[in-house]
Order: sequence, then structure tokens, then C-alpha cells
Amino acid sequence: MAVTRSNPPLRGTQLLVEHLGAVLRRPSLIAIEVAWRWLFGIPFLLFSGSRAQQILAAHPLEASGVSSLDAQNPWIAASQIATVVAYYSPHVLAELRWLLPAAALAWIVLSGLGRSLLLSRLSSRSGTRLPFRPVTVMLLQAEWLLLLLLTIWGWLGSMQWVAAVHVAGPVAVQREPDLIGFAIWAIFLSLGFFTLWALVSWTASVAPLLALLEKRSMLSALAQSLSLGKLFSGKLAEINLVLGIVKLALLVLAMVFSAAPLPFGDELGPGALRFVWGASAIFFLVADDAFQVVRLKAFLEFWKAYRGPMAKSAIWPEPAPPDPSYTRR
Repeated sequence: MAVTRSNPPLRGTQLLVEHLGAVLRRPSLIAIEVAWRWLFGIPFLLFSGSRAQQILAAHPLEASGVSSLDAQNPWIAASQIATVVAYYSPHVLAELRWLLPAAALAWIVLSGLGRSLLLSRLSSRSGTRLPFRPVTVMLLQAEWLLLLLLTIWGWLGSMQWVAAVHVAGPVAVQREPDLIGFAIWAIFLSLGFFTLWALVSWTASVAPLLALLEKRSMLSALAQSLSLGKLFSGKLAEINLVLGIVKLALLVLAMVFSAAPLPFGDELGPGALRFVWGASAIFFLVADDAFQVVRLKAFLEFWKAYRGPMAKSAIWPEPAPPDPSYTRR
């Protein structure tokens, strides 16, 4: 009689410590994630800084009126800052029209190569078969980037609405800006979009795993990521949300580290302060990259628990057993 054994219940985010330990025992995984991100980020920042210096050389800050900012009245200062932004906007937008598409293409290529190598190394000790398919991963990374840009666009649109309602107000109505209402809505909508991103971005993050583990095409992996079942999807969303909160905690911790020596700035000097700020930024970036690897490790383990046997029998069918009624002559 066949015995059906159900999957044991998983503890979800309680396994993150175990996944973190497994990743820390293999620092080469973190090195791969850091390498492809920094291989894109450092040249991008250096080139963007060079273009910004050229803009400032052609259009100095003194001409924008930034030197006359009113430090005593924040509302007047905000209006003056808006004038400075309007002064530089045409020049910055002219650069961004070609810089952003080029940067997006470079990020897609590097992230596809880096993530393909990382996923291959990550699964090398788990017994799964992960082919090296960087082109498929590049296309899926492009979909992730598009989803991120749509989320940012929605957040910026909501911030413009809040500013128009609570700060600018109707032209026919002369009233004081509603600072409290603006702050409440800004915090609420910012946290809302952050939570929305954490709840939906896992579909784009798990799609490369599905494409490689189950030998699916890009469109098939995207479609499958939306129909993984309530239990599996719930675990992935839970992991994604918790690691999003971890990123916020890392950001706050880095800000605390960078602000800690400020009371001793006169004794330490500007060089020491810049060193602390740089070290805090590096700490945040490396720690965030490490938790990105932990996220992928958790996704891989959940796939093995909830979908591995079913996907293997569907994608890699085993040969049928011989017919017992057949006899050799």
C-alpha cells in the first residue's frame, strides 16, 4: 500500500538565521553579489559625478541663487530650493535622457551574468541542476527593473499630489501650508509603497529561479511565478517583506554609525568624519548584498520543499518502468 507523506511544516522567517549562517560559511557567494553590483555602481557614480561637475562648471551655483537661501524660514527656503531645481532641471534632464537607458542596459547585462553565476554556485551543493543561462536571467532582470521603476513613478506621483494639496493648495485660496498633513501623508504613502514593493517584487525575484530550475522560458517563468499556490507564495512574500524591513534596519544602523562621531567633530577632524561616513556606507552596501544572497537561498529552499519533486517530474520526466507482463523469448 502506498504511503503518502506530506511536506513538514516550515517555519518561514525563523529559518532566516539558518540561511544566513549557510551564506556566511560560503563568502564567495557574497563576493559574487558584491562584485557585479560594484562593477556597475562604482563606474556609474564616477561618471555621473564627472557629468555633474561639467554642468556646474557651465552653470555655477552662484547663478542659481543657492547662496541666498533663507535658513530661518523653511517655507521660503523650500521655494528658493524649487527655483534652484528648476534652474538645473533642463540640463540634468538632457543628461538623463541618454545616461539612464545606457545605465539600465549595463545593469541588466551585469546583473544577468552575476545572478546566473551566483545561482549556479548557490545550488551546487543542493543536488539541483541549474544551467548557466545569462540571457534568460538578463531578460527577467529587465522585468524586475521595470517593476521597480513603475513603483518609484507611482511614489513620486503620490508625493506630488500630497505637496499640491497640503503645501501649494488651490490658487484661489490663500492659506498657510499644512505641514502636519503633508508629513502624515508623506510617511503613510512612503511606507505604503515600500510595503507594496515588498509584497509584489518577489514574483520578479523568484522568476529567474523558476527559469533555471525548471528550464522555463522568460514568459513561462513570469506566468508561473504568479501561480505558485497560496502556501508557497505566502512564504515568498513573507521572506521578502521581512528582508525589506531588515534593509530599513541596516539603513538606520548605518545612519547611527555615521552620526555617532558628530559631537566629537572638532577633536576628530573632517578626515576622520569622512572615513566614518565612508565606512558606514560600505557597511550598509555589503550587508545589503549579503541579505540579497540570503533571500535567494531562502527562495531556493522553499522551491525544493514545495515544488521541487513536482517540477522535476513535470520538466525532467523519468523513464517509465518496464511492463511486468513483458517476457523475453
